[in-house]
Amino acid sequence: MGLGAVALAASAAVAVIALYGGGGRLGAAQATGQGTGGAGSYDAHFVDRTMRVDYFHSGGLGTEIVALDQVVADGPWSGSRTRLIDDLNLGKYLFEVIDRRTNRVIYSRGFASIYGEWETTPESRQIHRTFHESLRFPWPRRPVQVVLKVRDEENSFHEIWSTVVDPNSRFVNPEERAATGEVWTLFSSGPPSEKVDLLVLGEGYTEDEGEKFRADAKRLTDALFEEEPFLSRKNDFNVWAIHLPSSESGVSRPRAGQFRRTPLSAEYNIFDSERYLLTYDNRALRDAASAAPYEFIEILVNEEQYGGGGIFNFQATAAADTGFAEYVFIHEFGHHFAGLADEYYTSDVAYETGAAYHPEPWEPNVTALHDPDNVKWGDLVEPDTPLPTPWDKEAFEAGSTAAQRERRGLREAGAPETEMDRLFTAQMERETALLVSMPHSGKVGAFEGASYEPTGLYRSEVDCIMFTRNPVGFCRVCQRAISRVIDQYSRP
Repeated sequence: MGLGAVALAASAAVAVIALYGGGGRLGAAQATGQGTGGAGSYDAHFVDRTMRVDYFHSGGLGTEIVALDQVVADGPWSGSRTRLIDDLNLGKYLFEVIDRRTNRVIYSRGFASIYGEWETTPESRQIHRTFHESLRFPWPRRPVQVVLKVRDEENSFHEIWSTVVDPNSRFVNPEERAATGEVWTLFSSGPPSEKVDLLVLGEGYTEDEGEKFRADAKRLTDALFEEEPFLSRKNDFNVWAIHLPSSESGVSRPRAGQFRRTPLSAEYNIFDSERYLLTYDNRALRDAASAAPYEFIEILVNEEQYGGGGIFNFQATAAADTGFAEYVFIHEFGHHFAGLADEYYTSDVAYETGAAYHPEPWEPNVTALHDPDNVKWGDLVEPDTPLPTPWDKEAFEAGSTAAQRERRGLREAGAPETEMDRLFTAQMERETALLVSMPHSGKVGAFEGASYEPTGLYRSEVDCIMFTRNPVGFCRVCQRAISRVIDQYSRP
């Protein structure tokens, strides 16, 4: 962040503190003695509702500025009342809620954002852009300081913005928003505060397509809970859904010349990547979701074009009618739920790649392998498995590159989605047979090629649902990462 941005951000923070009744900035806070919190800690600091702090995250051309938008009520608190402090160390960003009387952290969560991804694209060096973001936490009983932090290249967090919020201030809106769609239950396993709450939102479904949305939501969530560790941990989840009727079917597909005005404004072509599907409209997303208990959101899009997206602790999307909808739903949820990185590296992406040096990623399933004796999943590596782990990388790349070339040709020719599904199916069958035949298949190691980089980054197994579309499920490292997140929201 440039010096000009630092000055602007600092002055904005001071102004906001004055607005919300704060007296001055507090020093660095520590969660001293709290561990992950407890029921008594929750009752001492919070009441049974959710506070949402909305802000604008702007930057580009070497600047970064965060500015407050609003503070509003966001429904009942459905999160854990015992695991209040985030100890997962996931996400590019971390926010902390600090009790101003004691200067202690009383709530924290890591997350990622569209802004954080945009920073890795060439466009961020050419223009400025602004993205809307939200921080959600239990409604505090007394004034709190909210601190936003970002990682540096060495994975240390540094404060980039701070504000003080008084829950009794006239600038905080305590009124709940009226629901904009019908909330219904796919399945319930217990009280929201003791379970992981997944919310599925229907986007691009008309009023008459409500039953289709219900069927699509059931089909795809059923597929999710057929994969480990979701299968064995299903009783730790509640799954809710909201149908948000659109005036016509589908969402915007700019490359196909199809444009829609839908409740959540989900669209393809995010960062000019034809398959990347998200919504930029964070306020619409949060307002719609506030009608249901949730920690995690998946937007189900009524389209047959292959596409989806997932950002840790923000949103995941999947097109419902592609032949690989189940795979996309599960893969993108892995990003959103557990901060899993993409392990593939031969597909076209919007991000800049090819750096000479790769810092250790924060994502739990990829590594730069700077210290092979202390790889982050070393306890799962058998003593006779070499690090890095050899695999027939050249044979895989040759087939994958050919498939990518054919895919681009089909898109340019406007081929029907059935042709894309045919290509993906042939690729899946070929790659499954190739990868399972390799000497270290089924072993945990460090296989070079991951996170869009052919060299310098490594994945833990030769195949995984985060690497290919093959029917292999989540690898052991990914399963463990998912289980840790489940524990954070469902365990006492």
